[in-house]
Amino acid sequence: MTVTLRPARSLDAGAIGDILHGFSRENDWMPELHSGAETIAFCGRMIDNGWVTVAVHKGRVVGFLAVNGTEVHSLYLSSGARNQGIGGRLLDHAKSDRAMLSLFAFQANTAACRFYERNGFTEAARSSGENNDERLPDIRYVWRSKE
Repeated sequence: MTVTLRPARSLDAGAIGDILHGFSRENDWMPELHSGAETIAFCGRMIDNGWVTVAVHKGRVVGFLAVNGTEVHSLYLSSGARNQGIGGRLLDHAKSDRAMLSLFAFQANTAACRFYERNGFTEAARSSGENNDERLPDIRYVWRSKE
C-alpha cells in the first residue's frame, strides 16, 4: 500500500477519531471509555496542538501518529492498513528529527509490543495500570538514536 505522510489538518479529526475509537471496539480487553464524538474531539485537540502526522492512501487517512515532544502519544492504523509497513514509516518519520522517543503500550496489546521492539524500542518499566485512564497494565518503551 502506497501512502503519503503529512501533517494532520483539522478536517482529519473525524478520520483519526474513527480509527482510534475503532481500536477500542475491536479489542475485548480494551475498555470503551469515550463515545465516538468525544474521541473525535480529543483527536481535534491533538491536531490543534500540532502533534499529529497522518498516513494517506488514495485520499483517505489510514493511520496516524501523535507525538508530543519526545512522547509518542498515539500510533494507530485502520484495520486494512496494518502489517504493511505504514506504522514503521510513521515511527521513522518521528525518529528522523529526535534523539529519543518514549511511549506506553498496554501489556495486553502483544502485537504492538512486538512492533515497537522490532522498531528499536526497549522496555524501560512496567506498571499495573494505576496511572492510565484504562487501568490496564502497561509497558514503557524507549528508543534512542545511535548517532
